Amino acid sequence: MAALHRRQLLLGAASLAAPAVVRAQGAGARVVVVGGGFGGATVARYLRTWAPQVQVTLVEPADRFFTCPFSNHYLAGLRSWDSIGHGYDGLRATGVQVVHARAEDVDGQRRSLRLHTGQELRWDRLVLSPGVDMRWDALEGYDRAAAELAPHAWKAGAQTLLLRRQLQAMPDGGRFVMVIPDNPFRCPPGPYERASLVAHYLRQHKPRSKLLLLDAKNNFSKKALFLQGWKALYGDMLEWVSLAQDGQVVRVDARALEVETAFGTHHRADVLNVIPPQKAGLIAERAGVTDASGWAPVRGENLASQRVAGIHVLGDAALAGPIPKSGFAANNQGKVVAAAIAAELSDKTPPTAWYANTCYSLLAPGYGISVSGVYRVQQGRLADLPHSVGVSPLDAPAGHRAAEANHGADWYAAISADIWDR
Repeated sequence: MAALHRRQLLLGAASLAAPAVVRAQGAGARVVVVGGGFGGATVARYLRTWAPQVQVTLVEPADRFFTCPFSNHYLAGLRSWDSIGHGYDGLRATGVQVVHARAEDVDGQRRSLRLHTGQELRWDRLVLSPGVDMRWDALEGYDRAAAELAPHAWKAGAQTLLLRRQLQAMPDGGRFVMVIPDNPFRCPPGPYERASLVAHYLRQHKPRSKLLLLDAKNNFSKKALFLQGWKALYGDMLEWVSLAQDGQVVRVDARALEVETAFGTHHRADVLNVIPPQKAGLIAERAGVTDASGWAPVRGENLASQRVAGIHVLGDAALAGPIPKSGFAANNQGKVVAAAIAAELSDKTPPTAWYANTCYSLLAPGYGISVSGVYRVQQGRLADLPHSVGVSPLDAPAGHRAAEANHGADWYAAISADIWDR
């Protein structure tokens, strides 16, 4: 396939972005990073590597970060819950000050961040990587209370555990209904991998059950590969309904486990998984870096906010052109931001930014597919590098699919070590 090798992408992003180590000019500078996931934790770690004189504080409420990538594996019983959780001792060992608190508000003029504890952190640069929040007003009937009955599980944690329990309790012959939003949202192929692995679980444990996907889109990432895999692996157990086929859900009744589509069709479920429209995490809105879309527009060369000076936004919260909202992309972006800040604080020219992404999806044990891309800055905007997109081939032999499944597992182990586990 045309995609660059996953290890080259991970290591290349770091080596091409790395600036000279900050010397005296950066001494005493304060960088505060909000969000300890793929993007924020990467910024914190690499700033300490490339700018050891800079004071780096990471603000993250959770003691352990549970990843959305590979949470679908947990739902299907292919991984333990602990295997997708990561702590922060490795970051502390590099000199990062980790504060377990919730970021409440940002004062861009005073350059301060207020925490829920009342503590105030002053900053010379602020990095926001808060992930996503759900747009509770976007889908009639679906709010925080409804999510306790029809979980979204689009933030790894209590919602993921709830959906797993519901899946286990579902009767054989039951119906699992998934509601999929329009773009943009966290992890474009994520719902379709989830559908695949839920189908795998049902095939193993509840073989008379059905899985219905109601989609607000006609197309999605790796569509042809997913459709081919579903047909081969799951036959008529899994049904995907596109926008054109009346797949757009407009109303949810979580108590009745029922949804209504745009054409008035009603669907009942035994387990209802509603993935609602999303927006940048709330602290981005409070910082004033989001626009009417709910996402944060950024400058391509360094992911600096287009709206507030001194703030960088990355990962799922950023409106970053064609780059997907994925863990791989957030990690890559974190290295670019760390390099840019390190260079700025040393009065050096920041290195040229480039970005990469690879998304692996597992359809069943030993059956993996992927898509990769490279992105560059053109006139301040991010664009695809011509001929850089690589997708797994259709009709690939079993050995190829097994190799991609292994590549996906290797990627998760490598990126976890790169960020948290070393």
